[in-house]
Amino acid sequence: MADPAVVADYSQLKVYAQERAELEPIVEAYRALKSVDTDLAETRALLEEETQPEMRELAQEEMDRLEARREALRQELRRLLLPKDPRDERNVIVEIRAGEGGEEAALFAADLFRMYTRYAENHGWEVELLSANQTGIGGFKEVIFEVKGKGAYSRLKYESGVHRVQRIPITEAGGRIHTSTATVAVLPEPDEVEVKLNPDDLRFDYYRSSGAGGQNVQKNATAVRVTHIPTGIVVACQDERSQVQNRLRALSILRARLFALEQQKQFEEIDSARRAQVGRGERAEKIRTYNFPQNRVTDHRIGLTSYRLESILNGELDEFIEALATQEQVEKLQAVAE
Repeated sequence: MADPAVVADYSQLKVYAQERAELEPIVEAYRALKSVDTDLAETRALLEEETQPEMRELAQEEMDRLEARREALRQELRRLLLPKDPRDERNVIVEIRAGEGGEEAALFAADLFRMYTRYAENHGWEVELLSANQTGIGGFKEVIFEVKGKGAYSRLKYESGVHRVQRIPITEAGGRIHTSTATVAVLPEPDEVEVKLNPDDLRFDYYRSSGAGGQNVQKNATAVRVTHIPTGIVVACQDERSQVQNRLRALSILRARLFALEQQKQFEEIDSARRAQVGRGERAEKIRTYNFPQNRVTDHRIGLTSYRLESILNGELDEFIEALATQEQVEKLQAVAE
């Protein structure tokens, strides 16, 4: 980084600075471990030479403390040396869709959208709505948005799957508890060089966007629907007033879906235990349950339950995300040990 040629090239300097920042915790842990090894050797030599009972007792206590410290540093170093997901620092595109439960599922999808929006705001990330298909009472059949910020994928990737809600819907006159679902897919945003779109593989359709009526009705065909012919993936965007902006957003979402599709194929080849992110949206496929009568949220992947439902829906998700990240690290360490 001190090379004048590197200093003069900001983009290259940024790459080296990022690499240095990633290496620094590993180097610091290694240096701390070497220091503890040196202290242990000196304390062991003192213990062997000392004859007074009081001094031997003090030396043994120091030995025990240093050995515990050494083991903790060794574990930390193993964790730091685990291969990192190269996508962790990327922005993400999050897709939420109502599953089983009709209008109540759409309302729950809106709750999840607000939850992730607030979580992003708490972390200083930017949220941009890309596409939304709203229902008449404030729910979403589908909502797609982008979260921009360092490490967004490293945190939100654990949210992919089927989320289940148990509560009395506002549409329920009898006061019965209903169970509904919504699916969440978290897609790392790819670079354009990673997903090349062949213009011959794309079909564009343009139409008037739907709205609330009056001045909101578009007189021009600004809404865009793009179909990727080889895969059959269809993306529609209509929220922008410009056809060009809707087209760009549709292509961004399509690129992310194709990238995720390719990643999924690679994962399945490497590890047959990998499964699609969101499944079919059926109640039995749940990863997390939000139970309103009991004020309870349970993540079924790690068996973690919290009785802070309102806080969690207000974006306080770190309790679950930290636990899921820790579990992932434990599994990786076990795999390395085997």
